[in-house]
Amino acid sequence: MYVHSRSVTSGRLAAALALAASLALSACVSTPGPQIKGPGLCKADGLEWAVGKPADEATMRKLSAQSGAGLVNPIGPDTITTRDLRQDRLRVFIDKQNVITAVRCE
Repeated sequence: MYVHSRSVTSGRLAAALALAASLALSACVSTPGPQIKGPGLCKADGLEWAVGKPADEATMRKLSAQSGAGLVNPIGPDTITTRDLRQDRLRVFIDKQNVITAVRCE
């Protein structure tokens, strides 16, 4: 019995691609999300202190903790955003110099 080498090679390639795809998807799914205490509702009262500060990790963590938001969304000058409103999202607007220009729950 003669087996064409191209069909064997394409079968191995298909198996390798399927394995790679499943590994890539499992890596995405297995990453845990942030742990949120409380309701996750955003409150921007008292966050004005952040305007003019650098958008570094410490500042973003402090904003996250003080706002109670379930999601902190940094928005750069070239970031495209949607107009949907979420009660659990804090948007932090950042200029080209990585300085916070506004902080809003939206």
